[in-house]
Amino acid sequence: MSVTPTLCPDGVEARHVDLRPFALTGRSVWVLPGGLARVALRKGSLVVNSSQGGGSKDTWVMAS
Repeated sequence: MSVTPTLCPDGVEARHVDLRPFALTGRSVWVLPGGLARVALRKGSLVVNSSQGGGSKDTWVMAS
């Protein structure tokens, strides 16, 4: 699982993260300029879903 810099009480630390990009398909495929990034808020945790103590981050797709 990937990690991302996360602002924590003791400074910036690496936390595990997963990404859910949004795409539309039809005759073409479009990647939307955003998505859902879920982040583990506890050090060393792989749990990223909010119901189990995870959080979220803004996500922007800069190029497709």
